[in-house]
Amino acid sequence: MQWLDDLTRGHPEGRLALIDGDGTQVSYGDLNQQIDACAAALGQAGVGPGDRVLVVAENSALMAVAFLASVRLRAWCVPLNARVTGAELDAIRAHARPKVTLFTADVSSDAGDHALRLGAGRGPRVLNRPLVWLVDPDALSEPLHDKPDRQVAAMVYTSGTTGAPKGVMLSHASLYFNALSAAEARNLAPEDLIALVLPCTHIMALSTALLAAFHAGAAVRLLPRFSVATQLRALADGATIMPAVPLIYTQILTALDDGAVTLDAPRLRQIGCGGAPLDPALKQRIERRFGLPLTNGYGLTEAGPGVGSTSYGPYRPDGSVGYVYPGCTAKVDAPDADGVGELLFRGPGVMLGYYRDADATAAAMTEDGFLRTGDLARIDADGAIHLAGRARELIIRSGFNVYPPEVEAALMSCPGVLQAAVAGRQVPGNEEVLAFVTTDGSVGIEDIADHLRARLAPYKRPQHIRIVDAMPLTSAGKIRKPALVEAFRDDLAPVSAV
Repeated sequence: MQWLDDLTRGHPEGRLALIDGDGTQVSYGDLNQQIDACAAALGQAGVGPGDRVLVVAENSALMAVAFLASVRLRAWCVPLNARVTGAELDAIRAHARPKVTLFTADVSSDAGDHALRLGAGRGPRVLNRPLVWLVDPDALSEPLHDKPDRQVAAMVYTSGTTGAPKGVMLSHASLYFNALSAAEARNLAPEDLIALVLPCTHIMALSTALLAAFHAGAAVRLLPRFSVATQLRALADGATIMPAVPLIYTQILTALDDGAVTLDAPRLRQIGCGGAPLDPALKQRIERRFGLPLTNGYGLTEAGPGVGSTSYGPYRPDGSVGYVYPGCTAKVDAPDADGVGELLFRGPGVMLGYYRDADATAAAMTEDGFLRTGDLARIDADGAIHLAGRARELIIRSGFNVYPPEVEAALMSCPGVLQAAVAGRQVPGNEEVLAFVTTDGSVGIEDIADHLRARLAPYKRPQHIRIVDAMPLTSAGKIRKPALVEAFRDDLAPVSAV
């Protein structure tokens, strides 16, 4: 059980661990003192093994301290992005039943608004700020397990792009495995500095960036919110590692192409992408601009999150998500004629289950311990994994399977298209292909349709294309396709001569 406890220990006390959003630098010595102080404060509030500590936060040193303080108490940390709505927060609090709900109110206005609405009080000071929290003395504890692969360390709620969020229970062993794997894949060293704008309330940033850095004794610059200027400033100030999602790279490239900013990254040695499908054309643009290969990866909350990464094989110019993590197994269930079926995954990072939802847990796992990812994929002879989309997003058009990522890639290859999202819609006797795009203003719907005619079979071409001002996103930066379909259900002009 010492694995996660010891992540921040054993490093020289004066070594840099964190740079907070306001520029405050926190050494490993200071970090451990603050973790102990926070753990003591939570303990005085009644938190013990098996209790839930809900942390409503944006990226900050306080969020990192609260997470590791909960771990040291054998409590379950429940990190939650402060940008959720009040209704979402209330539903998760009712489901998680936390002993303490902690708000990073002094560093996040959204967290502060939630705290004010719920009447949170102030407790002891940590990191020179009073803890802002709600304490529920009647919250019941969950059983404690002695083995790190059975004891929950974090419960992370899924982003809910296609349904109600579920509490994913991740063990100490799961988080440590992902942290160790990410640190080794990146060759992280004490000299490294990760520029981290991806929210640490989501598993990708939490385990494969923040905890991975602590394992290696590296440092993390925590960026509460993304802006092109802030991200580029972090690179100019010496960041060596930049993990991001495709949308972040798209916005940076647009600003660079417009000449509004310049790229100055004297120490940058690795750029990575995950969290959403990566279009090969975008990958090429990123690599040309940054002068570095772009690693691509795939995972999901239920895997803690790592499933595959291009770090584990030869360079790939395509949109493959790479090769399965060491010590893990991936396979395709019931492949069709093209080798596409649901991707199944087994490894140390797989969740213990969904909290208080035995039926959903049973549906997500096979009898021999494989996680049903819900994603469609094919695996090459050399082991490279290619995603074809979510199983529930598969579109069946005139009896043919249409995989949204293939259509999205064709859309993204059209000059002037910045983002693309493809979804299906039932019509009498068939299913339509709907495409939503954002553009730079230089391209119209018929231009896009002409571009697709040369690249897609007729049954794959969208029957409707809609140019939108912006894509609705989850707090994890993923496009909310159901929201697009609903918002424009009565405003979708058909594409002529598809």
